[in-house]
Amino acid sequence: MTSHASRTVRALALLGACSLAACALAACSGSGSGEQRPAATSPASANPQATTLREGFGDLDGLVRAARKEGELTLIGVSRDRNNFGALIDRFRKEYGINVRLAEPDAPSGRQIELAKKVRPDVFDLRLDVAVANAGRFRPYRVAVWDEIPDDLKDHKGAWYAAYGGYVSIGYDSRRVKPPATFADLLRPDSGAKVALPGDPRQVAAAFDAVMAASLKGGRPQVRRGVEFFSDLRRLNALAPPGRATVLIDWDYAHLARGATTSPDGSAWKVVVPRDAVLADYRVQAINKDAPHPAAARLWQEFLFSDEGQNLLLQGHVRPVRMEAMEMRGTLDAEAAARLPRATGEPVVLTIPQIDEAREHLRANWAAHMR
Repeated sequence: MTSHASRTVRALALLGACSLAACALAACSGSGSGEQRPAATSPASANPQATTLREGFGDLDGLVRAARKEGELTLIGVSRDRNNFGALIDRFRKEYGINVRLAEPDAPSGRQIELAKKVRPDVFDLRLDVAVANAGRFRPYRVAVWDEIPDDLKDHKGAWYAAYGGYVSIGYDSRRVKPPATFADLLRPDSGAKVALPGDPRQVAAAFDAVMAASLKGGRPQVRRGVEFFSDLRRLNALAPPGRATVLIDWDYAHLARGATTSPDGSAWKVVVPRDAVLADYRVQAINKDAPHPAAARLWQEFLFSDEGQNLLLQGHVRPVRMEAMEMRGTLDAEAAARLPRATGEPVVLTIPQIDEAREHLRANWAAHMR
């Protein structure tokens, strides 16, 4: 299944064409045709004509020399155990001889911003709404493959740009649950579903997105519908804590990583993207305005957005932002892409006003509906 970047949703369009610009989806999965895995592509070969590297460092070779001289890179909110970042970091270190330090690997987006002065990271890994709100804290930079990042997923000045993401999906124990195709299927008395969220939606991003995915109707979110859905599950005694649940609503990449732990071969844990409610969320990269290692920060971005970096992310079950462009060029890891759950319909990415409205509604109403 291929989802075309040209079919981006009108996310963040209400905020105009400034740094609060639109956010939308460009993700596609491989055909599963069994074609040979492409060779890795370096940042230099991704776009030989690119001039974006010239910010006091000259061409790519000059950037590499400057980064090696700095010798270190600090990332925040990035864990070796998530999304194949361990392999990314090891490959970057081997290629360029630069030590990578991970500060606060589990820090959520807001916490990353709070810690910036103390930790002094070079690069942030953020939710898009946090990046938009803090664009003034970042050093604008355009990677060599800038033109292959969909316009709706990057700040036109280069302050932030999406790197990878996923879809909200239903993970379920196929030994105990009838295969659901929609959120409504989980309300059937004979479904076998005991549904859990990955946290409190007022506090945990994945749980918030799960409520908002359940709120979609005709591609339009309405937080009230999402709250009512989970209230109905509670009324039917179909809500459960995660440890006793047969169904968990979470991002698809989290489910794919989780599957291996639910049974010896991972086959019992299935993942489906609801056919009538495809909600996407992307993680955004941004260079700290006060980065101690500015050359290494730029070189990390070039590597992360190269074909090799994007395929390593894909092998970690996330949907790289350049997926469609790489598929068209034949450099996409088709085997890894084929492992992603398929989705039908146009993906939705929430606008900043929709996020703000939904958070306010949850603060005011979630507790009362969950009693």
